[in-house]
Formats: sequence, C-alpha cells, structure tokens
Amino acid sequence: MEVLDPTHETEPIGGEAPARLDSMKGCTVGVISNGKEGAKVFFAHMEDVLRSEYGVAEVVQRVKQNYSAPAEAELMREAMGWDAVLSGVGD
Repeated sequence: MEVLDPTHETEPIGGEAPARLDSMKGCTVGVISNGKEGAKVFFAHMEDVLRSEYGVAEVVQRVKQNYSAPAEAELMREAMGWDAVLSGVGD
C-alpha cells in the first residue's frame, strides 16, 4: 500500500494573525463564496444572522470567478478593507 502526503513540500511563509475583534457591531464583514448552489442559501442565512444577532453594519457578498481556484488578487485587495471575512464552499 502506498500512502500519499498531500501537503506542500515547503514551509509556508509565516505571519501573525490579526487581532480579534472585540465586537462585530458596526463592522463590515465580507463573504467570499465559491459560487456553488449550496453556498448561496447558507451565506444568505449567515448575512441575516450577522446583522440581527451580531449588529454587523454591512455584509459584502462576493463570488470567486473559479470555484476551484484561489480568490483573485483584486478580490483579496478588496477584502483588506473589510473588518472580517467569512469564506466557504457549498456543494
């Protein structure tokens, strides 16, 4: 039996995680979806929850151009202006 290791051969470039938000009230949360049908319903529900239960001021929903590829550079630059990001897939 041959077992394959799917991890990348090199070590990832290190960095520090950003500081956690004290509260989401009044924040802008970006949602990055892979665009599959299951993600649409889930993220629509999450937007309702973020606004009603956490006081999020704005939810920006974006869909990647290719569901199986990383988000585009332009989308990542836009995300830098958001207070938090929610990303996920739906099948």
